[in-house]
Amino acid sequence: MRRGWALAAALTLPACVAASGAGPAAAPPMVVVSESDVMVREAPPHGAIGMSTAYRISDAAPQPRTMEFRRRVLDPGAAVGEHPIAHDEVYYVTAGRGVVISDGEEAELRPGMAAYLYEGAVVGIRQVGDEPLSIIIAYPVAPRD
Repeated sequence: MRRGWALAAALTLPACVAASGAGPAAAPPMVVVSESDVMVREAPPHGAIGMSTAYRISDAAPQPRTMEFRRRVLDPGAAVGEHPIAHDEVYYVTAGRGVVISDGEEAELRPGMAAYLYEGAVVGIRQVGDEPLSIIIAYPVAPRD
């Protein structure tokens, strides 16, 4: 029975690890980020429409990293202007209401809703209603050559 377990374990490891007997490379230590340490008041990107608070959470992680994870709170009337994206991107609403646009198609988002946006689309999001719009934005970092 032990040989069966060893074979099953070897089959689940990458070939180079299974062949060498070495374990996987050590991961960097985790990074814990407080929003208060990365908070910046600024106009939203792609048009500077209104004002917002940006929380560039993943900027606190050392390079190299493979993803961006951010939060932005759009003040009433503010918007991230329409812009083309070169990667898939997710907007997830945590508070307020917004209208997301992708290649001319609009959809309203409320807390607990997400928009999955695809590479090559022209996208943006605007705050609607009286309450600020809080969104989490996640997307991959462009590969480095």
